[in-house]
Amino acid sequence: MLSKILLFPYYLTLKVRHHLYDTGARKVHHCEVPTICLGNITAGGTGKTPHTEMILRTLLGLPEWKDRHLAILSRGYKRKSRGFQQVKTDSPASFSGDEPLQIKKKFPEVTVAVDRNRVEGCQFLCHPEILATNKKARKCQDKDMQKADLIILDDAFQHRSLQCWFNIVLIDYNRPVDKDNLIPFGHLRDLPERLDQADMLIVSKCPRYLDETEREQRIHSLGITDFDPVHCCGTNRKGKKVTVLFTSISYCPLERIYEEGDNRYIYSKKLILFSGIAKDTPLQKYLSDDYSIIKHFTFSDHHKYSKGDIQKISRAASSHPTAIVATTEKDSQRIADVKEVPQILREKLFEVPIEVVFLTEEEKTVFTATLIQALEDFQTRDLK
Repeated sequence: MLSKILLFPYYLTLKVRHHLYDTGARKVHHCEVPTICLGNITAGGTGKTPHTEMILRTLLGLPEWKDRHLAILSRGYKRKSRGFQQVKTDSPASFSGDEPLQIKKKFPEVTVAVDRNRVEGCQFLCHPEILATNKKARKCQDKDMQKADLIILDDAFQHRSLQCWFNIVLIDYNRPVDKDNLIPFGHLRDLPERLDQADMLIVSKCPRYLDETEREQRIHSLGITDFDPVHCCGTNRKGKKVTVLFTSISYCPLERIYEEGDNRYIYSKKLILFSGIAKDTPLQKYLSDDYSIIKHFTFSDHHKYSKGDIQKISRAASSHPTAIVATTEKDSQRIADVKEVPQILREKLFEVPIEVVFLTEEEKTVFTATLIQALEDFQTRDLK
């Protein structure tokens, strides 16, 4: 009610926009290869990047997809480049955005591209040969790529002009949608009813254990009825079958960022932490189990590190000679853009990789099976 009354113009704009797409008044495009959309309806981190990586690991582990050509299409948030660009492992974060660069470094065999126009981006990925002649691609610096057999779209749920084949929507466990409001009174950037368009809902950033009562409450709050816990499937308010799964973040052992990094610092008892992400409280808690955090620098999400920022962190590192310096994977991509990083920081600077894990093995099995079925359905869509 708060959103509908105090933010009525914003609420009405969203309602009208979705109505135009739903009724066909605005054109909706489809891609010729299967597309998996990973998105959310809230602002701030719900874990899209580690979930994208999890989808890639799943597909690359399947016999029918491990030798196919997979592609990632992202907007490339806060990048300086324009138009469609292919991301390479040696691309600067300022060119591609930190998240696409992180994915490319982890999966060098996968094509990673950025384009604000998702319809256009999918067209280029499906027909890379037109990059040489298309006027809209004249700024593309690297046009050598293979035709995509499947495209995963990062944060494209609000891009209604492109109808993806399979929509996965993430919901932060710590921010229940039914208790949230539209921006700026809350974190919602879209209407809660948009969840009814999802094929799969994933409640992310959960504690590692949830009892059945809390699971049922969460599922019920999403408007899901007739939930089958064996197949993790229920019926939403529109009568559509939807899969509901729960994931958590798993922190991996620290890894050095620079070649001259000294692994002996990992065994230190003191730690200096800095980050430029939406929320680093879980990371603090994880590191606090093994280290005493003696200094903590917080920057805005996707912060571009300046020479002054590096000097400030370096001074703290010099003041605590035995302390390790840690940051996130995303931050490490942006740190690489800074030309002058003092040697003392290069030796002590480590990143904390993260992975997404399902709360149960059964959920992991359901996820894989649901993904396989969705892709098989795409292949037979014209035969039905």
